[in-house]
Amino acid sequence: MGETADAPASAALARFRSLVDLDERTQRWLARAMQLTLVGLLFIGLERGDLGIIVNTAVALAITYLPAILERDYHVPMNPGLTLWISSAVFLHALGTVGVPGTDQSFYTSLAWWDSVTHALSASVVAAIGYTVARGIDEHTEAVRLPPRFMFVFILLFVVAFGVFWEVIEFAIGGAADITGNDAVLTQYGLEDTMTDLIFDIVGGVIVAVWGTAHLTDVAGAVTARLDGTGD
Repeated sequence: MGETADAPASAALARFRSLVDLDERTQRWLARAMQLTLVGLLFIGLERGDLGIIVNTAVALAITYLPAILERDYHVPMNPGLTLWISSAVFLHALGTVGVPGTDQSFYTSLAWWDSVTHALSASVVAAIGYTVARGIDEHTEAVRLPPRFMFVFILLFVVAFGVFWEVIEFAIGGAADITGNDAVLTQYGLEDTMTDLIFDIVGGVIVAVWGTAHLTDVAGAVTARLDGTGD
């Protein structure tokens, strides 16, 4: 009876995976399209003289090239899926600062859910970095032992700690901008916004802790090899 009931759910899950499963060529094309769009957004920022757009798009564009640098110079395996994952996080953040065409509102201020989506996605990348480094150290030395259950907790704590640090940075930058009379590169919208951001940071961490770690095994292995001195 249980197997019969689970069959439709399994079939639906398999169908969903087939819909979202992109081939490597498509993933590479999407990542390149995001890079080109970021170049266009950068020029929009320059044309408007908007420091926030310029800084956010420039940093995002630089980060999209980071996977290629890691793979080329440090031999860290960065498959198209991981590259697209990282590119999507920084692309959506940069796009959110540019905003709605024909208005002076950004997606962050005009779309209530935009900030939550970008925080969850960015937090998932942060969680992936934390997991990869921690797993690499775990495999490198016997002095450190991180059981799977503790790793789950570690990822969440790592994401929350980084999230709090990021909120402090946003607050400091916003305060400095108010004092100097300049545009804020990053903006904080109050305590309620901060708490919502942290909640969606945790969502991103849970996604990686539950499903993402299986896709980071090769990357963690490369980090271990570098620590062992056996990497290329």
